[in-house]
Amino acid sequence: MVRRLFPSVTAAAEVYLDSASTTQKPAPVIAAVEVYLRERTANAGRGSYPWATTLTRAIEHVRERTAAHLGAAPEEIVFTPGATAGLNAVALSWGLANLDDGDEILYSPRDHASNVYPWLHLRDTLARFGRRIRLIPYRVTELGEADTVEIAARISPRTRLITVSHLHHVFGALNTLEELRERLDPRILLCFDCSQSGGHLPIDVTELRADFAVLSAHKMFGAPGTGVLYCARRVHDQLAPFLPGGNSGVAPANSSLAYAAMPERLEGGTHNIPGVLALGAALDVLDEIGTDVIAEHNRALTRRLIEGLRPLPGLEFSPGPAHAPCETGYGTVSFTLAGIGSTDLGFVLAEAGFLVRTGAHCVPPADGGDDADSVRVSTHIYTTADDIDRFVACLAEIAREVGP
Repeated sequence: MVRRLFPSVTAAAEVYLDSASTTQKPAPVIAAVEVYLRERTANAGRGSYPWATTLTRAIEHVRERTAAHLGAAPEEIVFTPGATAGLNAVALSWGLANLDDGDEILYSPRDHASNVYPWLHLRDTLARFGRRIRLIPYRVTELGEADTVEIAARISPRTRLITVSHLHHVFGALNTLEELRERLDPRILLCFDCSQSGGHLPIDVTELRADFAVLSAHKMFGAPGTGVLYCARRVHDQLAPFLPGGNSGVAPANSSLAYAAMPERLEGGTHNIPGVLALGAALDVLDEIGTDVIAEHNRALTRRLIEGLRPLPGLEFSPGPAHAPCETGYGTVSFTLAGIGSTDLGFVLAEAGFLVRTGAHCVPPADGGDDADSVRVSTHIYTTADDIDRFVACLAEIAREVGP
């Protein structure tokens, strides 16, 4: 049984329904971290003795595994401290070096702050040096999806980048920009935040026509502090180190900096070695289970949850799969309940043994919208139908108590 792979799930009395925040860790991932810390701890790429060279090969193997998982080439895979660091790397390594006065970036103000604030910071930084770029916002629909009609209308000759959440962290809606991709000028780059889709469904960066994509290891069974940045080969010559240091470049005799080849160019400093090894173990588990199996499992739980919650008095769904005309869902459903704030509802649910996320979910406050403050339920392969049924029954009792 898959649940047995996850010690915290099998040992806990509570029902964990916050996998969009972070996933529980399978035993092989825990073992990968423990073995590195307990046995032959060394630095990778810094020594010729066996402990170090073994780790160097292990990290490159994880890079190859990650590339295969995403449909990429190994030199297109950069290890970062997380998805936030990956998005900032795009802004700093590409944006600072390539954007000119008047250039534009299209983004959603209702995305995770990590896919909003780096672009705001980039705009403000460039302005200090006399380059004024424009950030062009686009809407999301009632399904929680990026409004591709509006995106198409807002594209101009100065558009240089479109950034989007592949799977929205609050609305649970999938965005592929499929309707636009083939019509885009090749000069317009596409950046996908795959923090929520990684480990939840199959991802093919070539099919997405992604130029950049980021993943968060801790949301796909891995350890915190590790992420993946995919940089398509076609943009490599546009990238400068965003974290200069060991690996990222060499200084010739005249002391000018020559950039290292990718991916080392963007990997200055020491890797989070236990985190990268944990990512490799997580990918093994994901491959063993199958991301297609996980996607179908989450789809079934999403529909079960929505149908269970729909009749409850005072419950209002946020944009997302509850409003879709067909059966869809990727394991994330958000809602509010009349008569009780989301934070208070989260406390009550926790007392009853159900662990959910509440609040604005890292959506920037200025553009969060009326539905930003909500309860979010998110599932994974270790979540069961019984977990969902018991949660719905608990919430139904709360709705009766707080209702008119």
